[in-house]
Amino acid sequence: QVQLVESGGGLVQTGGSLRLSCAASGIFFSDYIMGWYRQAPGKQRELVASIASGGSTQYRDSVKGRFTISRDSAKQTVALQMDSLKPEDTAVYYCNARIPGPFEYGYNYWGQGTQVTVSS
Repeated sequence: QVQLVESGGGLVQTGGSLRLSCAASGIFFSDYIMGWYRQAPGKQRELVASIASGGSTQYRDSVKGRFTISRDSAKQTVALQMDSLKPEDTAVYYCNARIPGPFEYGYNYWGQGTQVTVSS
């Protein structure tokens, strides 16, 4: 059974930091692009950052320079270090594992989410 379990969310003041972690099981970790998405109330889920097995990363513009994504193949975990947090970062953060394919064919798994709240 595939499981993605997030941890590390919480309440932090503006300018503070949090480190999210996602532990994956039931998948061959190196086959997957790992990512963090977030969803705020009334908003669509959006990509925050992703990292491929080879180490290439992508970040949405609003978090560049503040967030860092990393992965540990041995532990099968992916982390998101979040610094200089802003109230706009408040959302439920979801871990994602995917193998994209043509014509939407592939694999796509989600964690249950962890709440990040940044107070103003």
